[in-house]
Amino acid sequence: MVVDDTIANLKLLETILARRGYRVRSFPRGRLALAAAAIEPPDLILLDINMPEMNGYEICARLKADPLLAPIPVIFISALNDMLDKVKAFGCGAVDYIGKPFQIEEILARVENHLNLRRLQLELVQHNARLDELVSMKTRQLAEAHERLSILDQAKNDFLMLISHELRTPLNGLFGVAELLFATYPANSCNAELLDIFKESQNRLLRLIEDALLLTEMEVDSASFAPMKLPLPPMLGKVLALAQELAQERKVALPLLPPELPMVSGDDKLFERAMRVVLETAVKFAAPGQEVTLDWVETAGTVWLNIRTPGQNVPASLMPNFFDVLASSQRVLPGGELGLGLPMAKRIFSLFGGCLTVENLTPPGLKFTMQFEKGSPASTN
Repeated sequence: MVVDDTIANLKLLETILARRGYRVRSFPRGRLALAAAAIEPPDLILLDINMPEMNGYEICARLKADPLLAPIPVIFISALNDMLDKVKAFGCGAVDYIGKPFQIEEILARVENHLNLRRLQLELVQHNARLDELVSMKTRQLAEAHERLSILDQAKNDFLMLISHELRTPLNGLFGVAELLFATYPANSCNAELLDIFKESQNRLLRLIEDALLLTEMEVDSASFAPMKLPLPPMLGKVLALAQELAQERKVALPLLPPELPMVSGDDKLFERAMRVVLETAVKFAAPGQEVTLDWVETAGTVWLNIRTPGQNVPASLMPNFFDVLASSQRVLPGGELGLGLPMAKRIFSLFGGCLTVENLTPPGLKFTMQFEKGSPASTN
């Protein structure tokens, strides 16, 4: 769009631009130009300053006040070459200023440059709009996926909770009947062996239910497990005593309780349960005649308790998923799978800001590391 009250200038600019391939609309008055721009906004406006009715500054100001027309670049073409006139032009929103008399090459070069800039701006706006639309779509998809996962997760938790609770009644009946039947059998080595198998299966199934129930409770209501400052020595001493029977059965030596251990933050019952699982797992990996060792490291806010057991490594293919619930049924020991104990133990430590890790050793063996948040300065047993 060209706006100039001098008809000769309008005709000249229109001819120059049309020959270059531009579609040009010419107006001798600002009022007409504003009305036409509102109906069909141009890509660029060439604007004279000195005109009757409405000068170029006022026209430019009105253009910039209209949100629809404000982005259109305005180039002033004027015989006013004083610096103050140019400053005023840029102050009201112009992007360029060409003095009269002008050179055709200069007009064409500046028009082309500003049209290219305008085209790039529009492309950027369109690109950002597409990005916003894509982000909105992905956000909706993620929200829908999260909602589906939440429903599935809740269904899983409800199922585990239901199974854990509802299995107890029929199992108690089965166990009771089986024990009555065993009581009627004659005492001999064959029946004693069957009774031992039954007792082992019974204990294993009950532990599995207890672990599944605790895992579900921690997933559903983790906020109910409030941390407390706890001394490690009594907890670890109790765990060593509870694991002694399994260690003696497998002819594995357990470590002595360290004389001095720091306070940690957590829940004593849950920590005892988790540490017992880790210690008994270490015993299961040890060969007869070997010894499980224990050491600890303390920093300003963290305590690491390390349990090392010689014997065998975990297969490299199983190590990344060693603590996963779905990996609990994989056989990593000659005697079978490890159950839900380790996933439960890892969840207990993470519930209180800690961690449980495992790594293979050379010579063959395992190192379990239990990480605790420190509770207070060290205390002596």
